[in-house]
Amino acid sequence: MSRPIRFLLDGEVRELAPDIDPTLTVLQLLRYQLRRTGTKEGCAEGDCGACTVVLGELADGGVRFRAVNACILFAPMLDGRALFTVESLARAGALHPIQQAMVAANASQCGFCTPGFVMSLYAHQRQGAACGSQALKDALAGNLCRCTGYGPILAAGEAMGADPDAAETAALAAALAAIQPAETLAIAHKGRSFLAPRSLAEFAAAVAQAPDAVILAGGTDVGLWVTKQHKTLGAVISINEVAELDRIDDQGDALRIGARVRYADAQAALAPLHPEFGELLRRLGGVQVRNLGTVCGNIANGSPIGDMPPALIAAGAQLHLRRGDEARTLPLEDYFLSYGVQDRRPGEFVEAVSVPKPQPGRIFRIFKLSKRFDQDISAVCAGVSLAVEHGLVTDARIAFGGMAATPKRASLCEAALIGQPFALETFRRAGAALASDFTPISDMRASAGYRLKAAQNLLLKAYIEAVEPAPVRIGSAEAAHG
Repeated sequence: MSRPIRFLLDGEVRELAPDIDPTLTVLQLLRYQLRRTGTKEGCAEGDCGACTVVLGELADGGVRFRAVNACILFAPMLDGRALFTVESLARAGALHPIQQAMVAANASQCGFCTPGFVMSLYAHQRQGAACGSQALKDALAGNLCRCTGYGPILAAGEAMGADPDAAETAALAAALAAIQPAETLAIAHKGRSFLAPRSLAEFAAAVAQAPDAVILAGGTDVGLWVTKQHKTLGAVISINEVAELDRIDDQGDALRIGARVRYADAQAALAPLHPEFGELLRRLGGVQVRNLGTVCGNIANGSPIGDMPPALIAAGAQLHLRRGDEARTLPLEDYFLSYGVQDRRPGEFVEAVSVPKPQPGRIFRIFKLSKRFDQDISAVCAGVSLAVEHGLVTDARIAFGGMAATPKRASLCEAALIGQPFALETFRRAGAALASDFTPISDMRASAGYRLKAAQNLLLKAYIEAVEPAPVRIGSAEAAHG
């Protein structure tokens, strides 16, 4: 039997009928049904942060606060969670300390982006995160101010103080516990459906029965199909309530990352594994995107410009797929067949990815080139992993994104390295082989010539940094500590 969607809004239980549009966004819900117009639409693609709201989720007996983009978050994903908007903050006519800090610092100009900045700071504060300059810049990288008023906004963040609502967290956790669903959420609306199974077995069975359904994880890609491409999704099966897939398991020689694990949580696990992963994830979208998007979702969609696959391929990652009770594992690079085509059978889904731990002495580098440093899609992304013994390159795994129709290993480049002296000339020859490995295209992000030259230079950069180690890149240390 269908049941309503239940969530908390400012501590009050709200219900949505089980026949709502399954891809109604939270932004639309807020502005047009709940009349909370402080949440703005700027881009409708999770890029500008004007629509930032905060979700509260039960986690380890407490509450995890996450800043997210309401414009690409579907309303059914509120089920069992707490929602906070900019209207939630001021109480009894008094501004919240963050709002007061924004006023005191003259941190609002046109004001359009201000609610989003306030909510990003609110999530940062509720998490008890550091308020140093770099930490705040990372927290606000997903919010754009077109008036270029970042200086006063950062000053307001430094002045906002500690979480004033810490005493309320226990009460919020109890209220969330009271609305946690025991039954699967099933929505039917004008011939369309949304299903949120609550166990791995139930999820696998649902996907097997509806192999053409859209599998929804964070929605950072799927949300754009609705808001930008105006697609009508017939059947959606959400992975977000399957607790068995929200795990990172240390298997001794590798970390197994489940399909529901968000970037933000993977960052905390992968950064200590190798700082290069921490730095890459720090630049992958903004905090709002990392709080929703998943590592496995990025893989499953098979984008040729996804940030994670080149790095994971270079690291030797293995992909775990499942169909019903049947499971299989394959090297990640074998999953990508051609543009938009992956080795995933009807009714099969990505269950997890295993990332090997670095071998002692192995050279491992990840590079991302994009027009903006933060929160931008790659023009070229590279993963370089090398073993060197007695002055010779004995093994090489080189992978690039943005250079072909899929993330791809550079097999001829690798062959030109293996067995050769670990020397600059060897890397120059191997770089030349990249012209045979790839035939990049020109598009809005980069020209074909730029991509090839950049890839060759990144290979040389990996060698130079190995010979003359550069200082830890800006942000890597902080990223490693979350």
